[in-house]
Amino acid sequence: MPSIWSPAAFLALAAASVTTGLAATPPAAEWPAYGRTALGDRYSPLTRIGPANVARLAVAWRYSTGEAGPAAAANVRARFSATPIMVGGRLYFSTPFGKVIALDAATGREIWRFDAAVAPNAGFGDFTSRGVSYWRDPRARAGGPCAARILAPIVDARLYALDAATGRPCPGFGTGGAVDLRHGLRNAPDAHSEYELTSPPAVIGDMIVVGSAVADNNRIAAASGEVRGYDARTGRLKWTWDPVPQTPSDPAFASWQGPDAHRSGAANTWSVIAADPALGLVFLPTSSPSVDYWGGDRIGDNRYANSIVALRASTGALVWSFQTVHHDLWDYDNAAPPALVEVTVGGRRIPALIEATKSGQLFVLDRRTGRPLFPVSERPVPASDAAGERASPTQPFSSLPPLSPAALSSADLDALPEDLRGPCRAALAALRYDGPFTPPSERGSLVMPNNIGGGHWGGVAYDPESEAVIVPVNHTASVVRLIPRAEIAEERARGTGGERLGLEYARMAGTPYVLRREFFGAGGRLCTPPPYGSLHAISLRTGRTLWDVPLGTGAAMGHPEIMGFVNLGGPILTASGLVFIGAAPDAKLRAFDLRTGSELWHGQLPAGARSTPMTYEAGGRQFVVIAAGGDGELFGRSDELVAFALPGP
Repeated sequence: MPSIWSPAAFLALAAASVTTGLAATPPAAEWPAYGRTALGDRYSPLTRIGPANVARLAVAWRYSTGEAGPAAAANVRARFSATPIMVGGRLYFSTPFGKVIALDAATGREIWRFDAAVAPNAGFGDFTSRGVSYWRDPRARAGGPCAARILAPIVDARLYALDAATGRPCPGFGTGGAVDLRHGLRNAPDAHSEYELTSPPAVIGDMIVVGSAVADNNRIAAASGEVRGYDARTGRLKWTWDPVPQTPSDPAFASWQGPDAHRSGAANTWSVIAADPALGLVFLPTSSPSVDYWGGDRIGDNRYANSIVALRASTGALVWSFQTVHHDLWDYDNAAPPALVEVTVGGRRIPALIEATKSGQLFVLDRRTGRPLFPVSERPVPASDAAGERASPTQPFSSLPPLSPAALSSADLDALPEDLRGPCRAALAALRYDGPFTPPSERGSLVMPNNIGGGHWGGVAYDPESEAVIVPVNHTASVVRLIPRAEIAEERARGTGGERLGLEYARMAGTPYVLRREFFGAGGRLCTPPPYGSLHAISLRTGRTLWDVPLGTGAAMGHPEIMGFVNLGGPILTASGLVFIGAAPDAKLRAFDLRTGSELWHGQLPAGARSTPMTYEAGGRQFVVIAAGGDGELFGRSDELVAFALPGP
C-alpha cells in the first residue's frame, strides 16, 4: 500500500479531534474560502438558481481590475485567474500584479484596493494569483483594526495580512504587514522568478499554512519546497516541513537514493491546501521533485513527493502520506486541491479525501489514516532506457474508472480526419510508447495523459447528497524527448522554441539531458482524437461513471465544430443540482445538470476563464461570479470579473 502512517500519530490524532471542535459551517449566503469551506468541496447550499430558471441568467455587473492594458502588454504570461471569496457582503480577490481588491458583493462597486507593486516585467513561469484567504481573530474586538484579515499571496512570494475593513497592511504581522517566504529555504532560489506564491494559504485555528510554486526543469537543486506554518496574528514562523526528508530516522529517507538525492528541490505544494479543523490536520498535494523528467540523481520512490500528505496543523508533524506516483518522470504533480468529504462505505459515513491526478485517476482515501476507500493496486509499468535512470517498476492504479484515456493505439487514430491519420500513425510509430507511464527517452516518448492532465489544477466538486464527484479532464498527449547535451546546439537550430502549448525546451541543469516537450501532433494539428477535454462525473456510491460530456469547443482555434477542448479551471456545485464551470478557451461560463450532464445554459465572457467560479447571495439575489482573465494566447486576454444573476432589482 503506497502509504506512510504511524499508529502513534493516529492515536494522537484521535485525541486531538476531541478537543479541536467541529469546523464552523459558514452562512449559506457566503463563500468564505477558495473551495467555499476549508474542506474544499465547492458545494453551495443555495437554490435560488436552479435547472428550471438557469436559462434566464444574465450579466448583473462587470468589474475591470485595470491590468489588461500596459501591464499585460509588458508580460503576456500574467493571468487573472482568481476565485473571489465572499464574507459579510464583500468580495475579496487578488490579481497577478499584486493588487488585492474588495468589492460590494451586490453591485460590484470597489470598496478598497491594495497594491503590493509586483514588477510588470517579472519572469514568473506561472504568473498568476488564484485567490486570498480570510481569518477572523477571536481575541480581537469586533470592528477593531485587523480583527478580520485578508491573507493575500503575492506572486513574488510575499504573504500579506490586510485589514478586511480598509485594505491596510496589519502592522503587527511580519515586517510592515508581510512575510517574505523566500527567506529560510533549504535551497535558496537561484533567480527571482524561480520561487513563487500563487495559491491562497490554508487557515486553521490561529495558524496559516502556506506552500509555494517552484519553476519546473530548471536545475536539480532547485528551490526547496518546504511547507510552513505561521502565526496568523504575528506572522512568526511556527514550523517547517520539508517534502525531501533530511534525517535518516525519517521513514521515507531511504526512498531517496544517491549522493545528491536529499539535495533535490521542489516536491513543493503549489496547489490549494485543504484543512480539517475537527481533526486538526492540513492536507498537502505535493508535486514532483526537481527535475521533472530525469531522476537519476534521486533513485527510489521519492516518498512525500507526488503525494497527499497529512500534517498536524499546530506542529507540522507528519500523520500520514499516500503517494500517487512513484519516482515521477512525467511532471505528474498533484495539482488538484484535495476535497474533504464524507462517503458511504458499508453503510457507514467515512471522512474521506478525494484527489484527481494528472495521470487520469481518482483516489479516495480515509482522511484519518490515508488508507484507500476504493482499492488501489500496484501494476508493472515500463522500464527506462535513459542513461543513469531507474524508473519505478510499478505504479499505483485506482480501481475507480479512469477519468481520461490512459493509452493511445494506432487503431484509436481511425477517429481522426482521413488526411491526418497517415501522418499521425507515422509520428506514433517513430516514438517509444509502451502504455501508461512510458518513461522519457532519447528516441522521444509519448506521454498520455500529458503534463497538464488528465485531472488538473481545476480540481473537483462534490455533491454530498448523491455522492457524485465532478471532474474536468483533458485527453491529450505530449512527446517528451531527452536530448544529450552534446546534441543540443544542433537540435535548437532545427527548433522554434515556444510555450506550454507549443514546442518548449528546458535546460535541466545538472542532468545529462536537455528536455524537449510538445503536444503530440502532425502538421500543426493534434494527433489525439477529440474530444480533447471533458467534464466527468463518478458516483462514489456505485464506483461507476455517471456521465462524461465534452467541455468547450475549438472555436478559439477556428474550429467550432470540435466538441470538447483543452481546459484549465474548476467546477462548483449548488444544492439545486447545477454544475458551473468556465475552464475552456471558448470564453463561456456553462451550467450543467448534475443528474444528466446536459448543458442547460452558457453565458458569454470577454475571454476564456482559466479559473474556478463561486456563488453567493447578496441584496436578495444569487450571483455566480468568475474571473475571465484568459492567458494572452489561446484563451484571449481580459482583466474582468463577471457576475451573473437572474433578472431582478
